[in-house]
Amino acid sequence: MTNMVNSDVAPMAAQEAKSGAKDANAAQAAGADSSAAPPIALEAFLPHRLNVLSSLVSQALSQVYSKYGIGIPEWRVLVSLGQFGVMTGKAIGARTHMHKTKVSRAVAQLEARRYVARKSNRDDLREAFLSLTPTGRAVYEELAPRARDFTEKLSEVVPTADRAAFDRAVALLTQRSAELIAKDQG
Repeated sequence: MTNMVNSDVAPMAAQEAKSGAKDANAAQAAGADSSAAPPIALEAFLPHRLNVLSSLVSQALSQVYSKYGIGIPEWRVLVSLGQFGVMTGKAIGARTHMHKTKVSRAVAQLEARRYVARKSNRDDLREAFLSLTPTGRAVYEELAPRARDFTEKLSEVVPTADRAAFDRAVALLTQRSAELIAKDQG
């Protein structure tokens, strides 16, 4: 794992170092004290590192489904409906942590491609039940094994003995993040 991470991160780290040196020189020229340690080093800041990882994984995964003309939000909606069958946009948003406008736009794009069908909820006309069309189901069935293969290829850099600990760490970080959001909103 270290070799792959280091080989991928090294060029980025070198670029950041050059940029940081330029920024330090500019700050020094402007009269700022460059000897003081910054309160945060972005490249070591866990939220930034997780965001970079998420972005890179999403970009790499998009190679699996981009030929269908869908992006990350559409992919999440497609997979949610493939997994659960029928859902509301609100339920998809809650499950995927996407804002309702992003879900709505993704659903509209999937409807335009005839991958998703909408059926009004007679009990609440403000919401609709969403499901995959036969075309959408066929796309999902084709992409799901390829996405699973991608996950296996991505995960192979983590030693088998470390995978359970990695999964626990991700689950704990996810849970803690949700708790921190709830605490700030409460």
